[in-house]
Amino acid sequence: MGDGKSDADLVREALSGRTAAYALLVHRWSARVLAVCHGRVGNAFTAEDLAQETLLRALRALGSIREPERFGSWICGIATRTCLDWLKSKQRTEVSIYPLEAQAGEDRSHVESFDDSWDLLYQELEQLPAECREVLMLYYYTESTYQELGEMLEVSAATVNARLTKARKLLRHRLSEAGS
Repeated sequence: MGDGKSDADLVREALSGRTAAYALLVHRWSARVLAVCHGRVGNAFTAEDLAQETLLRALRALGSIREPERFGSWICGIATRTCLDWLKSKQRTEVSIYPLEAQAGEDRSHVESFDDSWDLLYQELEQLPAECREVLMLYYYTESTYQELGEMLEVSAATVNARLTKARKLLRHRLSEAGS
């Protein structure tokens, strides 16, 4: 937090009409919001859309925050609810267009051939159970401590450790099977 202001200070400034303060909050928290969304829905493109929706919902609801010092937990909660809303909606029947994009020959790094190791990792990661995918995404996107992750997910640091261990084991297993 290089600007020296706490989340609570920035929330109060944003509520008083200083839009740059909300922009700073977005800068601080957008990676975590994206990680929550990606972990919940398992699709990078959808996660990006849902993260944007989360940031918009948070801006609209900023006046309702009771504890500005807990902005991070508050916005991650909004991200979770945004994803759950999407999962319950008809949009859940969307079909991934990764294979279609690859066949169309678009030059996009995330749509390279299936044999590419990064693409394989990405695909296997998205196939993990939501609980495992979410904790992995949060851990690697945000570089948070187990304690911080526990607060975001409303579980203990030990539970975070157990979920990460399970997620890594599942991912290693899936990658070794895919490489055979």
